[in-house]
Amino acid sequence: MVNVVYVMSLEPESGKSLVSLGIAETLSQRVERLGYFRPVISSSPQPDPTIELMRQRYKLTQTYEESYGITTDMTRSIGSGADTESLIGTILAKFESLASRCDAVLIEGTDFTGASAAFEFDLNARVATNLGAPVVLVLRGHGHRPDQVRGALSAGVASLTSHDTTLAAVIVNRVDEGTRTTIGGSLADFDVPLWMLPEEPRLAHPTIRQTANLLAAEVLSGDDDSLAREVAKVKVAAMTVPHLIDHLVPGLLLISAGDRADVIMAALVSQQADSPNSVAGILLTGGLRPEDSVMDMVQSVPGPTLPILLTGADTYSTVTRVGDIRPATTSSDSRRIALSLGLFETHVDSDGLAKAIDVAESSVLTPLMFEHQLLARARSDKRRIVLPEGNDDRVLQAAERILQRDVCGLVILDQDGTVPERATRLGLRLDGAEIVEPHHSDLRDTFAEELYRIRSHKGMSADVAYDAVGSVSVFGTMMVHLGIVDGMVSGASHTTADTIRPALQIIRTLPGVSVVSSVFLMCLHDRVLVYGDCAVNPDPDASQLADIAISSAQTAAAFNVDPLVAMLSYSTGSSGGGGDVEKVREATEFVRLRAPELRVEGPIQYDAAVDAAVAASKLPGSEVAGRATVFVFPDLNTGNNTYKAVQRSAGAVAIGPILQGLRKPVNDLSRGCTVSDIFNTVAITAVQAQFMARESTSTPG
Repeated sequence: MVNVVYVMSLEPESGKSLVSLGIAETLSQRVERLGYFRPVISSSPQPDPTIELMRQRYKLTQTYEESYGITTDMTRSIGSGADTESLIGTILAKFESLASRCDAVLIEGTDFTGASAAFEFDLNARVATNLGAPVVLVLRGHGHRPDQVRGALSAGVASLTSHDTTLAAVIVNRVDEGTRTTIGGSLADFDVPLWMLPEEPRLAHPTIRQTANLLAAEVLSGDDDSLAREVAKVKVAAMTVPHLIDHLVPGLLLISAGDRADVIMAALVSQQADSPNSVAGILLTGGLRPEDSVMDMVQSVPGPTLPILLTGADTYSTVTRVGDIRPATTSSDSRRIALSLGLFETHVDSDGLAKAIDVAESSVLTPLMFEHQLLARARSDKRRIVLPEGNDDRVLQAAERILQRDVCGLVILDQDGTVPERATRLGLRLDGAEIVEPHHSDLRDTFAEELYRIRSHKGMSADVAYDAVGSVSVFGTMMVHLGIVDGMVSGASHTTADTIRPALQIIRTLPGVSVVSSVFLMCLHDRVLVYGDCAVNPDPDASQLADIAISSAQTAAAFNVDPLVAMLSYSTGSSGGGGDVEKVREATEFVRLRAPELRVEGPIQYDAAVDAAVAASKLPGSEVAGRATVFVFPDLNTGNNTYKAVQRSAGAVAIGPILQGLRKPVNDLSRGCTVSDIFNTVAITAVQAQFMARESTSTPG
């Protein structure tokens, strides 16, 4: 039976869509086939942004037309009860068509932009009743006194009760600072699960991208990051530049005629200077396109891109339209999504919410479910991770997202003292992260002494050690080694050798492990597999291959994958021979000797490892064949090509490479990594650190 939950509010601007996003995130952790439905959407030539957000973020298979019931134009023509029944019938028919293909459907009610508020609430309640859907009621705290919030909840409960609709939970959103306790006290006697989310000013601002879309403005300049900036203020640049400069503030959208090259240059300079007053962007009016020489100058200046929009409307009408823009989160607003989810996850108990809306967990494990589990585990026992490459914009952007989602504590190394200024220019908030300059840190002398102690037998002098710890890679590695942080993620702007070599020299490998190796977590549509080694060792010998297998099994266990190890070859069991097969056979025996508790099979072909029917024919009675979860490839050529083939051909999400075999977690990024790659790798490193800490305390001696 499909699970259904209905999110509805009593008034506009309650932040209902933020709550819907948080609930969708909760549902996606527990069900394989999620659906999203809106009974009524605005009659607009533009697609509903929340529908598109849900469809794209959660990779929903439904079409846009399947995602809603009716439009507001249809509700305005209502003249009788019969008309209302007809509309509800249309909504229910479309919903049932969608729900038949889903395990759970999230329904988000109307936005109070159509008919009267009383009619809209009644329509929502009647639809919820007809669907038997429990309701999550969203109340607005912003600008309301505690008694007003209580009155709204009382009215909502009474109305839902009159419709025989079940109230599953209440979320009071946008609670102003200082009113949380009094609002909570005023609602304490209501017998329903209740959570409160604080007012977040950044979510009250539209982005440059949203402004461009709603004005149908042409984007003359701007990339994904700069178009995601928040528009906190709007100002018409009517005065001359010397006077305008005094009015520049962060998050400012300047509106100006397109022939004001001086305004464009002033905004451009504000982004490059050390001043924190970096404008969000410029909106040019009147259809006046800047000269090519001006745009060439804009594009040639290094650093963050200055967003420049162009509209054909005059300045007065443009200012009026900008003032009417209501902020919304779209699928391309990764920062706003992270901020919204971080807010929801911090203040709402997802397990309690799932229980309230009666959603059971699925037996399958989708990539999105795995990502949610990963983040939940990272938050459950927060660790501290160092990011040495504070000079890389992607690292700072990922750091903000990590802090917003409360994944772990962060230390960011600042090689040249520019991180705060660069974060300001990028519009990032890194509150909560510790910024450390290695060259000026009090830790440098301590690190130099320790490095000299470790490496003096290799001929390193004290002076060379002091110089070495000035490197962010070495400094970060020393922080891990001495337990100041729990792990390190690097490689966005450094080579693999820059990351791994200091780790091998300082942190070193685990006892009994001869080689550092790697795995990829391969997230298929219904499960997670572990592939190793696909990134580090070109041609391991039998002993090294055994170490890779044992390390890969331990990594699998760290991420809640039950390790069933397949030692892969082109031959299964005793059916073939040759040097390559014998290496795998010998490695398998080494694994059984070194880790007798592991379930391992080898040599075995891939089909026999994953297909129960093939396994029954080739290796009957094996507890691994047909059920393998950890796949150990005989060499890097095989492993690297196989993981990429599965990633591209089967649509798997490949997370990694994850380094293993070190005493403490250090992970290497690709220099072509994305912000999401860095985010995921930090979460993985935090979970590795948790696992290693538990293992170290449970191991005798």
